[in-house]
Amino acid sequence: MDTLNNKRFESYTYPCRYSNIPFYYDTLCERDVYAIGKQLSKDTQYISHKVEPKDNLDYLALKYYGNPTYWWVIAYFNDIQDSFVKLNKKYTILKIPAIASIEFK
Repeated sequence: MDTLNNKRFESYTYPCRYSNIPFYYDTLCERDVYAIGKQLSKDTQYISHKVEPKDNLDYLALKYYGNPTYWWVIAYFNDIQDSFVKLNKKYTILKIPAIASIEFK
């Protein structure tokens, strides 16, 4: 498991889905690694959502949580690495965790 060292926050001058999410640079893979969801418990109640062509993570977070910035909760629970993935091309069902029962380790 990756350990979050030398975390930093990127500063954006425009609305961005990654603002205030800690990340670090992985020198082995030569890429930034975002530390979203590492502390969320996977033993949370969830509902199943049948993926439709229009679905994306932001839309699902808005639909179920009333806030599109919670897209990362859905991504973590479904082990989605690419936050811009075309959901209907790769998934038929997604787990949508109950926001009220989310626990952290």
